[in-house]
Amino acid sequence: MSRNINWKLIIKSSIAVIAFLVVWNLPSYIFCIQDLTCVEQRVIAIFVFAALMWLMETITPWATSILIAVLLLFTCSGSCMKFFAVSHVKGMDLGHLLSYKGIMASFADPVIMLFLGGFTIAVIAAKIGLDMKLAKVILKPFGDKPKNVMLGFILGTGIISMFVSDSATAALMLGFLLPILKSIKGDEIGKKGLILAIPIGANIGGMATPIGTPPNAIVVRYLNDPEVLGMNVSFGDWTVCMLPLSLAMLFFGWFLLKKLFPFQQGHVPLDLEKNMVLKKCEPMSKWKIILIYITVGMTILLWLTDRLTGMNANVVAMLPIAVFCVTGILTSDDLAQYNWSVLWMVAGGIALGHALDESGLAKHIISNIPFSHWHPALLLFIPGLICFGLSTFISNTASAALLVPVLSVVAASSGETLMPLGGAAVLLFGLAMSASLPMILPVSTPSNALAYSTNMLEHKDIVRVGCIIGSVGMIVGYGVLITLGKFNLL
Repeated sequence: MSRNINWKLIIKSSIAVIAFLVVWNLPSYIFCIQDLTCVEQRVIAIFVFAALMWLMETITPWATSILIAVLLLFTCSGSCMKFFAVSHVKGMDLGHLLSYKGIMASFADPVIMLFLGGFTIAVIAAKIGLDMKLAKVILKPFGDKPKNVMLGFILGTGIISMFVSDSATAALMLGFLLPILKSIKGDEIGKKGLILAIPIGANIGGMATPIGTPPNAIVVRYLNDPEVLGMNVSFGDWTVCMLPLSLAMLFFGWFLLKKLFPFQQGHVPLDLEKNMVLKKCEPMSKWKIILIYITVGMTILLWLTDRLTGMNANVVAMLPIAVFCVTGILTSDDLAQYNWSVLWMVAGGIALGHALDESGLAKHIISNIPFSHWHPALLLFIPGLICFGLSTFISNTASAALLVPVLSVVAASSGETLMPLGGAAVLLFGLAMSASLPMILPVSTPSNALAYSTNMLEHKDIVRVGCIIGSVGMIVGYGVLITLGKFNLL
């Protein structure tokens, strides 16, 4: 019996493994880092391996994250195999072995708890149809004029995406939109605009809150790390800064779609009750439904006012988990609906960042690169462009996981250099923004892929809109961030 051999997978895996082994065994002077230790070189090799695996998507991104953690535990931690507990290069120090507890703790990092709280709210909201009710409430005031319907979808998607993952939001809103599209006779160009409103809303809306997209949470973690920047950026602080930018870009996206994909007919048949295919929600007692509304509202309120209450957003995220578990609202079946792959993906990035930091490699690299002699604009914009480019082809979470740990140290050590452009925080806020804006290809984001899967869009439609949104977003976004930084609002 003949077997189908996946040569593409074999070649990709071989490239990553060979690069890993080459970097692992290179003479230390090749890296041009004075006093490089053995553990630090191993971390560099694992970093290169992770970058290639994420870039080529040899295996699923979350599986790569698990593999990263295992490699760090087995070769670089204080509980590694005895063979790796010594330096095998003459004259090269072993360096500081990593805490195996620290690596494993990445999977229970406070950022992971924040996402668990967000996932809990999303799952329970879907369970009682709260997400659909919210979408209906958002869409109904916009009437049936095509441009207003388009605005309703782009704003509705953006608002929901601030608290729910972009892929889940896009799937929900496409479920509402498809019956409406079927009721529209002809007008194929206008239909394209309506479909594209959803990935634009999902991608840009996520910038507004720390839980809107994983890169935001990763950036917040390093902004608040007392050993890096220690800025104590709260949920409310982030939202106050990024919500206006997100809304401005959503309205720009609407304006762009109106111009590029105009409707020919005067109205869209938007009978919500008739056209929207609503799923059957699980029957639940009235007191439980009331409790869900109160808990969700209280959680969001505490997130937005954490500066006033003194409660960390990660701690607040445990409230809905506890309430829904104790009351039986959250069941074991509901847990299966959590997006665990995203959590493991983020955890792998945190583990890699932990290795870069604890081994001393990040600071070692920074001390050997003369960032203080760089022009502030280069120091600010080049990382953003690199993040934008990476996120176009690989997961934005993977891009943030690779770049944020190193660049957070750059930001901390180059604060004075960056002061003319708003300070160190602008660099990291810019990375979060740069990770959310790329939507040039159908594969750039899950929401793009979902929109493309409707078979109503051409590749060039996404490319054209994505290029314009990305370019304008980067220019406007950095302009806003620099302004906020100069007025000490970041």
